[in-house]
Amino acid sequence: MREPHDIIETASLTEKSISVLRDKFNKYVFRVNPRANKIQIKDAVERLFQKKVVDVNTCNYAGKEKRVRGPLGRRPHWKKAIVTLAKGEKIELV
Repeated sequence: MREPHDIIETASLTEKSISVLRDKFNKYVFRVNPRANKIQIKDAVERLFQKKVVDVNTCNYAGKEKRVRGPLGRRPHWKKAIVTLAKGEKIELV
């Protein structure tokens, strides 16, 4: 897990992440590899976007159990990272 693209999977573009976090607090939300730690996430964002990262907060989510035509299955576990950038820095995701 050395490459930034292995750590950061997608950017979360929800109403809350765009209007509240990005515009008011300069925070960006990414879906990341569940085995990545905060230091790896920080390095990956800095290498991919060439921006200065101030803080990284992470949340682990358990996959939900779902039933599809009989047997009980499970969606995969996933991890969300909320990355705070330095003042004046912005990432153009859209």
